[in-house]
Amino acid sequence: MSNYKTETKCIQSGYEPGNGEARVLPIYQSTTFRYTSSEQMGRLFDLEESGYFYTRLQNPTNDAVAAKICDLEGGVAAMLTSSGQAANFYAIMNIVEAGDHIVCASALYGGTYNLYAHTIKKMGVEATFVDPECTQEELDAAFQENTKAVFGETIANPALVVLDLEKFANAAHAHGVPFIVDNTFATPINCRPFEWGADIVTHSTTKYMDGHAACVGGAIVDSGNFDWETHKEKFPGLTTPDETYHGIVYTEKFGKGAYITKATAQLMRDLGSIQSPQNAFLLNIGLETLHLRVPRHCENAVKVAEYLKNHEKVAWVRCPSLPGDKYYDLAQKYMPNGTCGVITFGLKGGRDAAVEMMDRLKMVAIVTHVADARSCVLHPASHTHRQMNDKELVEAGVQPDLIRFSVGIENIEDIIADVEQALR
Repeated sequence: MSNYKTETKCIQSGYEPGNGEARVLPIYQSTTFRYTSSEQMGRLFDLEESGYFYTRLQNPTNDAVAAKICDLEGGVAAMLTSSGQAANFYAIMNIVEAGDHIVCASALYGGTYNLYAHTIKKMGVEATFVDPECTQEELDAAFQENTKAVFGETIANPALVVLDLEKFANAAHAHGVPFIVDNTFATPINCRPFEWGADIVTHSTTKYMDGHAACVGGAIVDSGNFDWETHKEKFPGLTTPDETYHGIVYTEKFGKGAYITKATAQLMRDLGSIQSPQNAFLLNIGLETLHLRVPRHCENAVKVAEYLKNHEKVAWVRCPSLPGDKYYDLAQKYMPNGTCGVITFGLKGGRDAAVEMMDRLKMVAIVTHVADARSCVLHPASHTHRQMNDKELVEAGVQPDLIRFSVGIENIEDIIADVEQALR
C-alpha cells in the first residue's frame, strides 16, 4: 500500500513504468507468454514462482489495475473478474463448500440476491437473509455451526440502505467468519470498509470505477486481516493441502496473500471469469478520474433529491446524504463526504405514474445500468428485480413505485429541467 493520498492513488498506483517504458499502462493483449526454459514454466504452474503464462489466470494489465484498486481500498491483494457478479460469486465460493451456510443482509442488488438465494443453493450452500436493521440478538441468531461468511452492501442497490458496517463486522468476527462487503456504490472515495472491520471487499467495476458505461468488470480485494489459521477447521480449502498443486497449503505458503492466490489459482483456473486486458485498460482510465467524478455525482444527487422532496407530485424520496433521510446518521458515520449519486423516489400516482414519468424524460435515459457519467433511470420492480416475488421485493427494500435515479455529472440545471418537464 502506498503512502499517497487517495487522489494521487487514482492516477499513480498500480503501474510504475521503468526507464524508456510506456508512460500509459500498456494493454497486454495476449493469451500466452513465452519462456525459454521448460523448468521455469513448470515452476509457474506449481505456484513456486510468480509470473505470467496464461491470461485466464493472470495478465500484466489486469494485475496493474487490480493493484490500483487494492491500494485505494487499503488491502494487501486483489484480483479482477469479468463482472461484479463474478466477483461476488468468487468471494463466497473461495471459502465455502457444499453443506456450508452464509449470512446476508437482505437489502441487496437483485442479481446478487438471486445468486445467493437460489444459484449457490443448487451447489449445496444455504443463505440466511437478515434485515439490515435487525438487532444484535437477531443477527446472532442467524448464524449456524456451518456458517462461513457474512455478506452485505455498503449502500444497497437500489434500496439505498446504509449498512451498519461495525455491527455486521462484530457479529461476523464473534462467530469466527469473515465479513465481505460490496462497496460498489460508495467506492473507496467515500468509504473504505476495511477501516470499519470488513475483511474482503468486492466491486462491480462496471459502475463508478469505469464511470462511462464502457466495460463490464469486477474486483475482489482482501484486507489481509482475517486470520484463517485461527479458524482453520472452518476453512480447509485455505488451511489444508491442495492436491491439485502438489499439496501446498495456501495460508502457509502465501500468508496474507492466501485468499487471493487461492481464488486465482483455483476458481479462475477452473471457472475462467477473467476480465479482458482491453476492459482493464478502459477501467484504469476511468479510475484516474474517480476522485473527480464521485463528488460531482454526490453533489448533483443531493440537489435533485432536494428538488423532488419539495415537488407536489412526489410521494417520497430517499437519499442517504439528505438531512432527514432514514439513513442519514449512518451515512454521516461511514461516509461523511457523501454516499453516491443514486437516489430513489416514488410518485403519488404510484407505479403507473412512475412508468409514464420515465417515458417522458428526454435527456435522462431509461437504461439497465447505474452509476456512470450520464443520468439514467430504471424501474427495478419491472426490470432488474423482476425475477423476485412480492415478498422478496419487500425484503430487498424495493417498493412497486420505486424509481432508481442515477444522477450523472451533467449540469444540474439541465438535469432538473428534464425531470421537471417529465413530471409536468
